[in-house]
Amino acid sequence: MTTPRYLDVHILQTVPFANLNRDDLGSPKSVVYGGATRTRVSSQCWKRAVRLDVETVLSDPAVRTRRVPAEVAARLIKRDWSEEAAQAAGAQLVLSAGKSGLKLEDKGGTSVLLYLPRTALDALADLAEEHREAIEATVGKKGAKASLPNQEIARLLSDRNGVINLFGRMLAELPGAGVDGAVQVAHAFTTHEVAPEIDFFTAVDDCLPADAVGSGHMNSAEFSAGVFYRYASINLADLLDNLGGDASMAHELTAEFVRAFVASLPTGKQTSSAANTLPDLVHIAVRTDRPLSYAGAFEAPVRPENGLAEPSRQRLADYAVRLGKLWGASGLVRSGYASVEEKRLDGLGEERVSFGELISDSAASAYPGTSA
Repeated sequence: MTTPRYLDVHILQTVPFANLNRDDLGSPKSVVYGGATRTRVSSQCWKRAVRLDVETVLSDPAVRTRRVPAEVAARLIKRDWSEEAAQAAGAQLVLSAGKSGLKLEDKGGTSVLLYLPRTALDALADLAEEHREAIEATVGKKGAKASLPNQEIARLLSDRNGVINLFGRMLAELPGAGVDGAVQVAHAFTTHEVAPEIDFFTAVDDCLPADAVGSGHMNSAEFSAGVFYRYASINLADLLDNLGGDASMAHELTAEFVRAFVASLPTGKQTSSAANTLPDLVHIAVRTDRPLSYAGAFEAPVRPENGLAEPSRQRLADYAVRLGKLWGASGLVRSGYASVEEKRLDGLGEERVSFGELISDSAASAYPGTSA
């Protein structure tokens, strides 16, 4: 059998009154597709929710920050370093990274946004401890800098963990620190046309005098509702390469990514909308040829037929049948789905009773002979 190369995840999810992802004016993000305006949730927004979920499950968080010097300094202060010496250590570690070092901005942060495992911050503090005497000798001396192991610092700043191996990292300033992402995530969009609703609201001032009337605050916010098509693809070979050939870890990360992609939700306006839904349908395909999005199924907006969720599910299944005939099935290793739909949806492969079973079977097919 040809080695599996891609795992595609297709999701239909009904989201009620919500604003999961706002634009610069506070309105739900949108896109015009097929001549109709749809509500959109950006890939960056949903990826962050997925990343945080995966990190929580694996207990191996990463941080994206310009504040590495300050974070290292804070750790050193807790180890009884003086504030001046700790700040000098944080700055000098960054300035000494690699051959040329990284640049610092006026406020002491790095000129680029670094992305590294949280454990690397502790390791940098440990390294500073090893050179404490040399660093403390530079305090108060303008331009003085301790001699630090620049390649070791570069190695720590280039360290990676599971989510970095999944999503990748761009860091041109340190040779070898870049990581090609194994995951592609599309912007989610509604399968149908949407017109955002304006919600006028007021807040009561609880401490007004007894004879006072009116509200303490008035404003308006925009929300929308709809059935979203969501799509992501994992390049299985690239993930395996990022992990140095560790197929068991690739299997685990693949399963955790798909689980988080299915389960996670962005947090925008959730305290005022509680749009905590699960997908209505998840379809997963493991392929040897190329990724295949089904976004084209919804280029013509779905029209209501006792709602929009059921016709959207049928539209996706019908499109999968037509595209399967057009492209062929030679590159398909495994295909399956789980759904709230009572009737069978042809074109989406084997039906599974739960998302968990579907994810487990698909991950096993992606990396045969391994276990998560």
